[in-house]
Amino acid sequence: MIQALIFDFDGLILDTEVPDYQAWLEVYAEYGCDLPLSTWAAYIGGAADVFDAYSDLEAQSGRFIDRQAIRTKRRKRYSELVAAQPILPGILEYITEAKRLGLRLAVASSGTREWVVGNLTRLALLDSFDYMKCADDVERVKPDPALYLAALSALQVDAQNAIAFEDSPNGVLAAQRAGIFCVAIPNPLTSQLPLEHADLRLNSLVDLPLETLLTRFSNAPPSPSI
Repeated sequence: MIQALIFDFDGLILDTEVPDYQAWLEVYAEYGCDLPLSTWAAYIGGAADVFDAYSDLEAQSGRFIDRQAIRTKRRKRYSELVAAQPILPGILEYITEAKRLGLRLAVASSGTREWVVGNLTRLALLDSFDYMKCADDVERVKPDPALYLAALSALQVDAQNAIAFEDSPNGVLAAQRAGIFCVAIPNPLTSQLPLEHADLRLNSLVDLPLETLLTRFSNAPPSPSI
């Protein structure tokens, strides 16, 4: 029986991933360079140190770059793009219905607590979640299952009694490794990436009401730990 829902944040509740990639594409374009999605993909939903865009840009351009100047300019542009993003479709409906059904809610994000709390506060969603587990809380972020295991522990729920919602391969793999049934809802960026580990893939949460999902889950085989 499902007792809890665990949500990713970036790209799932709020599309911060397309703006992040777009802001970097604009920087690369200024230097006459390219940042393929295949290169950027390993970074999505995972650790920040997986890909060093500054070193890559220096290698491609063949010249020294002012990292601090780029960082300041890119962050400003990124903030502008993120501020224009709405809560993604279906999220509010799922939260409302979950509360009505008495389910507990958590966020499991590879982002920092400052980033996640700041955005959830801005979106008036902070009080909707019972627990948050962020990069600050674990030694390893996604695709390691630590964030999901920490969320399960806080919720006091077994893996088979929770459903995870993710948008990226790293996130899906983390949920699967924790033994949690995982629904993938890719954003325009991650829709181009492999999500074969997900138990279910939707274009949007709007496509499947929560009660229908819970019924489907009750008829599904348990998720294997990967």
